[in-house]
Amino acid sequence: MKPASTRRSAFFVALGILLSRIAGLIRQRVFAHYFGLGLEADAFFAAFRIPNFLQTLFGEGALSASFIPVYASLVAKGEQRHADRVAGAVASLLALVVGVIVLVGVVATPLLIDLIAPGFEGGKRELTIRIVRVLFPGAGLLVLSAWCLGVLNSHHRFLLSYTAPVIWNVAMIATLLFFGPRDSLPRLAVTLGWGSVVGSAAMIAIQLPPVFRVAPDVRFALDVASQEVRTVVRNFGPVFISRGAVQVSAYIDTLLASLLPTGAVAGLLNAQLLYLLPVSLFGMSVSAAELPAMSGVAHIDSGATDPLRKRLDGGLRQIAFFVIPSAVAFLALGDIVAAAVLQTGRFRREESVYVWAILAGSAVGLLASTLGRLYSSTYYALRDTRTPLTYAIVRVVLTTVLGYLFAIPLPRWLGVASMWGAAGLTASAGMAGWVELLLLRSTLNARIGPTGLPAQYVVKLWASAFAGAAAAWAVKLAVPAFHPITTAILVLGPYGVVFFAMTFALRIPEASNAVARLKASRYTSGRKSGQ
Repeated sequence: MKPASTRRSAFFVALGILLSRIAGLIRQRVFAHYFGLGLEADAFFAAFRIPNFLQTLFGEGALSASFIPVYASLVAKGEQRHADRVAGAVASLLALVVGVIVLVGVVATPLLIDLIAPGFEGGKRELTIRIVRVLFPGAGLLVLSAWCLGVLNSHHRFLLSYTAPVIWNVAMIATLLFFGPRDSLPRLAVTLGWGSVVGSAAMIAIQLPPVFRVAPDVRFALDVASQEVRTVVRNFGPVFISRGAVQVSAYIDTLLASLLPTGAVAGLLNAQLLYLLPVSLFGMSVSAAELPAMSGVAHIDSGATDPLRKRLDGGLRQIAFFVIPSAVAFLALGDIVAAAVLQTGRFRREESVYVWAILAGSAVGLLASTLGRLYSSTYYALRDTRTPLTYAIVRVVLTTVLGYLFAIPLPRWLGVASMWGAAGLTASAGMAGWVELLLLRSTLNARIGPTGLPAQYVVKLWASAFAGAAAAWAVKLAVPAFHPITTAILVLGPYGVVFFAMTFALRIPEASNAVARLKASRYTSGRKSGQ
């Protein structure tokens, strides 16, 4: 695939993620309106963590990294029929394994709650158990949806698979709007779980027809004799553990937050919703588009490292151009961002400030997390799943030790309320993320040659972002109290304008390319309107 085609693929991934994330933000705003940061919000978010493990681990992580390189290489060689048979066998194995896990999970839910949220007691614990048992089957459906994503991505059909979560979000929004005014909060939390299951089924329904169009020879059958299927299974193990390590890190955050006062779990999850927007929009979009392309390059010529390095470095620059200003915005203007998205109904100004503190902690490792995704994808393209696993385990150990220190004893040592320990959780996770990134980069550089971002490029981006933040703060102090969305437009608008103007003046190619694309789109639309 040519670089231009990869940029086009990354655009469609980013567009799909943007649409789904916008729907997710709307869903979370409606959720915040009815639940705020109360007991029921803590219960729902903790419950959502447990079955969501299946979808994130099996689907977005291990399945993509182990299945796409094998399937995409067969497609690239023109062995479409064989590729489809491999895809069908993988889907069958996946359905069998996930079905067993869902069944065990539903039965063992009380034990899982004790492991994940030991700080929950009484009514909060019982409500969490009820919600988890509703959500588990829907999570199994989301895993199968991720299989559809793998097939479509290998055929460079990115938009539908990354837009599909919009339907899931719409189902939950509709549930909240219909039942919210008439149900009590505990009952509404359980009903919302059923809305999530319905949305998961809808995601599968819209993706299967195009999957069968691009892969007409898919046959669902258990076939472990195929060499390619065994390769997927063999690669699945290390990636499963690697992604599981990342998920364990997230679960440790939830566990420690459950030991903090009510509101910490919900505050952490609300902050992560905002934090994951740039991670998904920029990190995941570039990584998802590059994985099939890099897999093809590595398969065609396993000894040629220059094309691989060029793809990796180009992707790193694209990610940093958007993620660095996102990190600075979370650090300096997180209250504005949180208020614009969440401040309504039971979610008040003080909740927005609390989420800002957690977001500021997340800003520490935002760049490392997004760059690390692309480095991991490069390893997966090289069929190396063990190296990312090793460094993911290092990250989990660091996250556990630092997370406990920053969340539990540190607030006491500093003489601040224990609820602020949630900000320590995200900051410590960011530090661990930087260690993981440095390990991934140094090992890969020894293997394929020097990679990474030029220091001058990074300095220019940080300087432009902080200049934009200074201008935004001046506006923030000058404007009177408006509606949070109006305030966000007035404050974040100048931030973006100053950042983009400075990067353009500093001749950063990504800024110039954006201007060129904007001019081209205007020229195209002008020609069409004149016809």
